[in-house]
Amino acid sequence: MVVSSGSDESAGEEAGDGQTLVYEVSQDEEGERLDVALSRLGAASRSQAQRWIDAGRVLVDGATARRSSKVSLGMILEATPPPRRASEVLAEDLPLSVLHEDADLLVLDKAAGMVVHPAPGHPTGTLVNALLHHCQGLATIGGVERPGIVHRLDRGTSGVMVVAKNDAAHAALAEQFHDHSVERLYRAIVRATPGQEEGRLDRPIGRHPRDRQRMSVRTRSGRSAVTNWRVEARFPRSGAALLEIRPETGRTHQIRVHLAAAGLPIWGDPVYGKAKSIRADAPLLERPALHAVVLGFRHPTRGEVLRFETPLPADLEALVGWLGEREQ
Repeated sequence: MVVSSGSDESAGEEAGDGQTLVYEVSQDEEGERLDVALSRLGAASRSQAQRWIDAGRVLVDGATARRSSKVSLGMILEATPPPRRASEVLAEDLPLSVLHEDADLLVLDKAAGMVVHPAPGHPTGTLVNALLHHCQGLATIGGVERPGIVHRLDRGTSGVMVVAKNDAAHAALAEQFHDHSVERLYRAIVRATPGQEEGRLDRPIGRHPRDRQRMSVRTRSGRSAVTNWRVEARFPRSGAALLEIRPETGRTHQIRVHLAAAGLPIWGDPVYGKAKSIRADAPLLERPALHAVVLGFRHPTRGEVLRFETPLPADLEALVGWLGEREQ
């Protein structure tokens, strides 16, 4: 929970604007390492939080602490990011589908195939590159490589995202995601026909025990994860179904991992999908058939409830249409 924020003009030299963020440790963070707790609270990425802690920019109940220190319920964490430095990420004139924009935030429909922020192997062509060209200013809490980024969608996932234009908006939105008060609805096409009309998947997710690039429900150190699903349409001749999905939590690859573990792998998922032949006349799909349809939240400064909805993109509509035609 974000308690308050202030400013500290004496802060050091990395990404940020010197604003002190104050958090109270909740049950979700209790027992976690300090750096992990700060990343879960949305204050910074874990590596960035580690740099802040090492530089003495993080206080726990008013005292400095090590990154490995464990936090307890009710502890007060104060994080003071260093003042902003010039972005090292290149601004690029890339197309954006903007649904809403004001002084505090920007809501967009992310295209499938677009990486959210620069990372090894993807230094350019990302959403952040496009945002730096589109916006005059973005929140700096996430650092120079993740300005404005409050939450992420996988590279292959399309749909609604919100971006913060200032640190106050970032903190307020991050708190809503942390408290699971954000409305999120997805649609997915799965390569299976469920035996029931709806279900609830409640299985912790963590790093795969052998493949560190993947997530898995078969882990001893997973974080709680809950995904609700409901059948919207069945395509028994193709062994497929269209699902409506409402995740209660937001773990890495959560929907893809949970559905695959439940025997409902997402069509086109190269990592968690089932190895199964596809008819030659099926529409070509080069990404997981997963779309973030709805995103609803409270405006970070005005308090009003905003709700944005986008239809399935053309590639997923084509697949649903093809599946429907085969049923006839």
